[in-house]
Amino acid sequence: MKMKIAIEAQRIYRPNKHGMDFVALELIRALQSIDAVNEYYILVAEGEDKCFVSKNNFQVVEISCSNYLLWEQIALPLALRKIAPDIVHCTSNTAPLYCPYPLVLTLHDIIFLEQKIGANKSLYQNLGRIYRRFVVPKVVRKAGKIITVSDFEQGQIRKGLPMSSDRIVTVYNGVGHQFRLIADDEKICRKYISQKGYIFLLGNTDPKKNIYRALSAYAMYARRTANPRPLLVADLSSECLNDMLNKGNVNDISPLIHITGYIANSDLPIIYNDAHVFLYPSLRESFGLPVLEAMACGTPVVTSTTSALPEIAGVGAALVNPESTEDIANMLIRLDTDKEYYNSLTEYGIDRAKLFSWERTASQIKQHYDEILKR
Repeated sequence: MKMKIAIEAQRIYRPNKHGMDFVALELIRALQSIDAVNEYYILVAEGEDKCFVSKNNFQVVEISCSNYLLWEQIALPLALRKIAPDIVHCTSNTAPLYCPYPLVLTLHDIIFLEQKIGANKSLYQNLGRIYRRFVVPKVVRKAGKIITVSDFEQGQIRKGLPMSSDRIVTVYNGVGHQFRLIADDEKICRKYISQKGYIFLLGNTDPKKNIYRALSAYAMYARRTANPRPLLVADLSSECLNDMLNKGNVNDISPLIHITGYIANSDLPIIYNDAHVFLYPSLRESFGLPVLEAMACGTPVVTSTTSALPEIAGVGAALVNPESTEDIANMLIRLDTDKEYYNSLTEYGIDRAKLFSWERTASQIKQHYDEILKR
């Protein structure tokens, strides 16, 4: 039977996209490549970046609304009523409290139900935490299928939301084809930093990203190294960076740090390729997509022994204790001095990333759609 499938992808049209936005976008593109039969309705908020447009059996429905909560709880259900879909797939943790259609929910994580790792200064993130704590337990009870992105996170959800246990499955994320080894003559992106061979760090104000310890570890590495590599920090303001440097009493490394702000996803493959190391010592991840993106580009990754990161990076990755600045610094030094180990991580990462594809992700999710329809 031909299905009418509605996929909520609210934020994919916003210019500065982040993790869950890219996951939704890549999933939709992969579904389009494998399914020419079912009718898909992609429900998005209005935005500047028209990264996916209506074509063949995929129709984009733009919904105008003033804020996230009203969009999801009022505007989205009204749009769904006009479509009358066979299945609704909400892709980013939450869903309408009123949804009279079979619901598939992608629940990336339940960090919002766990004890905070540290104080978060972002009002937007704090309000989002309150909203998710209220909505998610209610929509989980209604969902016909709950998809999460790692076995680690599935275990967390089973403990935190036991009512989900009979309907939850793991479907890994994929790696986009744009993340690959890029030859020097293809590289045109030099707007963030002019030189190659830097250490690359994705900054974030969320305490779980562990940026404070990453900077302290880099300072330790720089003091122990005759010619330390520069540190490229993305997605962090200079004010936040200076606060962290002052807090750690490591202002002396300021001349070695380059701050870029937001890096467009189209530029990331070259940023990864030109990096000597990608530093990602997060305390808590449900998946850790940047780890695989860097690996696919042939860049060794220093990441954590915690949460889902060992599951995704694999046993052959450069895993460190994220709470030990000594461990992180020692690994950075080793990757500067042990060429054989460095090369082995490059080869390992490229092979590891090949195990994850968006086509495989889309195929598995489509199987769950079919299962719900049969049931």
